[in-house]
Amino acid sequence: MRDTNFGFPREPPTTSPAPAEAAAEPSPKRRRVGEAAEEPPPPPELEMGEESLERLRGVVRDSVGKHLYSSAIFLADKVAAATGDPADVYMLAQALFLGRHYRRALHLLNNSRLLRDLRFRFLAAKCLEELKEWHQCLLMLGDAKVDEHGKVLDQDYGSDIYFDKDSENHEINIKAAICFLRGKAYEALDNRDLARQWYKAAIKADPLCYEALECLVDNYMLTCEEESELLSSLQFGKEDGWLSSFYSCLIRKHEKEYVVEAKFKELERESCSISSSSSGETLKNNIDVLACKAEYYHQSGEYQKCWQLTSSLLERDPFHLKCTLVHLAAAMELGHSNDLYLLSCNLVKDYPQKALSWFAVGCYYYCIKKYDQARRYFGKATGLDGTFPPAWIGTGIAYAAQEEGDQAMTAFRTAARLFPGCHLPTLYMGMQYVRMHNFKLAEQFFTQAKSICPSDPLIYNELGVVAYNMKEYQKAVQLFELTLDHTSSSLNEMWEPTLVNLGHALRKLKKYQKAVSYYEKALTFPTKSLSAFAGLAYTYHLMDDFEASINYYHKALWLKPDDQFCTDMLTYALESSCHSTARRRIV
Repeated sequence: MRDTNFGFPREPPTTSPAPAEAAAEPSPKRRRVGEAAEEPPPPPELEMGEESLERLRGVVRDSVGKHLYSSAIFLADKVAAATGDPADVYMLAQALFLGRHYRRALHLLNNSRLLRDLRFRFLAAKCLEELKEWHQCLLMLGDAKVDEHGKVLDQDYGSDIYFDKDSENHEINIKAAICFLRGKAYEALDNRDLARQWYKAAIKADPLCYEALECLVDNYMLTCEEESELLSSLQFGKEDGWLSSFYSCLIRKHEKEYVVEAKFKELERESCSISSSSSGETLKNNIDVLACKAEYYHQSGEYQKCWQLTSSLLERDPFHLKCTLVHLAAAMELGHSNDLYLLSCNLVKDYPQKALSWFAVGCYYYCIKKYDQARRYFGKATGLDGTFPPAWIGTGIAYAAQEEGDQAMTAFRTAARLFPGCHLPTLYMGMQYVRMHNFKLAEQFFTQAKSICPSDPLIYNELGVVAYNMKEYQKAVQLFELTLDHTSSSLNEMWEPTLVNLGHALRKLKKYQKAVSYYEKALTFPTKSLSAFAGLAYTYHLMDDFEASINYYHKALWLKPDDQFCTDMLTYALESSCHSTARRRIV
């Protein structure tokens, strides 16, 4: 290869005396008059036959498969130069894109004058996506409109005339890919409404375009009702029944246990159609499926079951990030601070640029009640990825834990604006208003949360608390009973406060026997609360069962010896018991 000197001036050539041997060399033989000149050797043959071209195309594909992108670019360039065929030009552009030569690939595609072809246009738009030129990306994809239901209007998709049609059944529809890319561009430009509509258009164009549904679900762009409507509108192929079942499991996290279990069994049955008959394996043990089940356990309050399942999954695949997020949430609820510390250290080491890693650090500090540090790391997570919902919600909860209501409300409002399909920010805002004793405003926010996700039992519990504080005890009883109806088939300790609340409301209505039954049910859980003991003691006191009330006042004071209500009522119960005993003796 020639020395280019990289633009520096060349040094003058060094002259040296001719060697003595050169003078002794004989002069070249003189040609006689009329003697023919010797023919120069022919240049090497540069043309390639079809067999050679096909071999080089195969080598290019193999180089891409082996991630040898420079080799792929070099060979694809020669093939495209030899043939000028649009398919070979596309192959070269693809190699340039994979080799991260985005400007060069874009220049090639623009000069090819083949941008009417969908694949050329899409690849050019992908180059602009990598260059973060979002407006140019949308211009490259062309003008189009989409309605609220994801139906594309007035778009000229051009043609894809240069490629073999036989492979279309084995590809994701190019129109779905274009719709998805539009959605990403609009999301990057903070136009989340149009992004949502184009993601819906992408998944409707081809249900196999999982990335579109992933963006809709993970970024909480749809309410529960909208998710169900979207799923019912998808046109799945005959062989894609398993995919329909998986999507159904993915979006329904607050349903009854028997409904969710039926969905997972249906998925297992449908997966048999794509399983190898020789292996006998199904999707039953697939990590994505089990991570989805773990998320359901977490939503149902089955934190121990969730923890055990995610622990086993992370042993199989320690880098499954969706499972890792559920694992973090379960560890937080169970107070496993050591596990949170180890997990967060590993995540920061392996993924220092991911929001999840710093969110994990924030979870650790929140678990050990260092809320200032927790807020700082939740803030770092939102700085890395402003569309990461758990970090915004974590920031608000950390502020709320320090009684900093204004900052908490700001974080929750931001989350509610960014993630309109997530009911948690609205729910937590309502809880903040309950703390401020602004029950009317709290009720509005709880009602709004209910419109987003009507199947979450926690919403009905909070509405019941509002009704109780507004002295609407019959309404409170109905809402607390509705809470229990929406929980999974087996109650767990997460719903102990609801049982206690229901007991309080029934006591206010003077339905003492029913109140006692709910208090006793609440005390069957390991987390025995002061409120349950005090409520049961007071109910027995009102029933004039002084012996039982004194017993439960003592148990309540064992949990909190300085509780003023129980201390005063115990004194009153002892006096009443003495008076009652004295009266019986007199009689």
